Amino acid sequence: MKAMVLAAGFGNRLQPLTRLLPKPMFPVLGRPLLSHTFDLLESANINDIVVNIHHLPNAIINYFNNTPHPNINIRFSHEKKILGTAGGIKKMAAFLEDGPFVLINSDIVTDIKLDKVIDFHNKNNSKLTLVVRQDISPEQYDSIEICKDGRIVHFVGASSMNIPSNTKRVMFTGLQIIEPDIFKRIPAGQFCGTTEDIYPQMIRDEVPIFGYLHDGYWKDMGNRKNYLQVNSDALNNKVSLKGMPAKKITSSFISPPILVGHNCDIAVDAKLGPHSVIGPNCRIKSGALVENSILWEGVTIGIGSTVKNSVIVQNKTIGDYKSIKNESIT
Repeated sequence: MKAMVLAAGFGNRLQPLTRLLPKPMFPVLGRPLLSHTFDLLESANINDIVVNIHHLPNAIINYFNNTPHPNINIRFSHEKKILGTAGGIKKMAAFLEDGPFVLINSDIVTDIKLDKVIDFHNKNNSKLTLVVRQDISPEQYDSIEICKDGRIVHFVGASSMNIPSNTKRVMFTGLQIIEPDIFKRIPAGQFCGTTEDIYPQMIRDEVPIFGYLHDGYWKDMGNRKNYLQVNSDALNNKVSLKGMPAKKITSSFISPPILVGHNCDIAVDAKLGPHSVIGPNCRIKSGALVENSILWEGVTIGIGSTVKNSVIVQNKTIGDYKSIKNESIT
């Protein structure tokens, strides 16, 4: 089975950080978010992957050309003009059309067992399987109506003639398995959405579409709060993610859990943690405090400065005796 990772978006909710780095490359436990997505796919023996790109594409291409992901064959689909989810997969139809494939958003973190989703898809002879969750946040995510047997019967907001009774509402997680029949439904060379344009029509045509209910860990890393939370959850082992090589630090001023990268210079009286990730080559000077924050590579925190609930981009210097709280510093 092959996979496509959707990584072309602008990441507007994470500005100004995404003006410097595309969201799929944000470090999570010191490794790019996209690397964690590849880990998830590799866990299901999915090794042939295409990634669509648009915003700051060279940041993604150059990293994985210079740091290849082990056991993964990666190709890129550069969309000079964003095509939408359906338009993006249509562009790569020649690569994907030889069998069912996984489609996944690049900004989600989950502990799902993909093998089980694939088995569920095959067992139900589904043409499309969406991984869904029951904890709906209607202010953020459009909801879906699903029957007891798992069949999806309605996208809320889409027109529908016959909605069975006794359905329940769930939310889509951004992870799905698609049969190649879908390519016949997608117009070529133009913007087209899946959940907006293609999937509602498939339901009206009574195509078998199922929802796999996931009740484990899932987080959409779409804003700074969620970005910090994902790293905190991983440090607390609420989700298992592979982190960067770590430097061991023993000090009475350290409050775990924290993760510190290699080649960091940490003053003996600097206070770190809890829930902080310090990237490689950072310098934390005397009396500084870093709490519930993420420092990208090469950051310097000045004498006596405080950083709380914040993200500091690579090679940024915070001067002496500064107070940074609830900010994204670029």
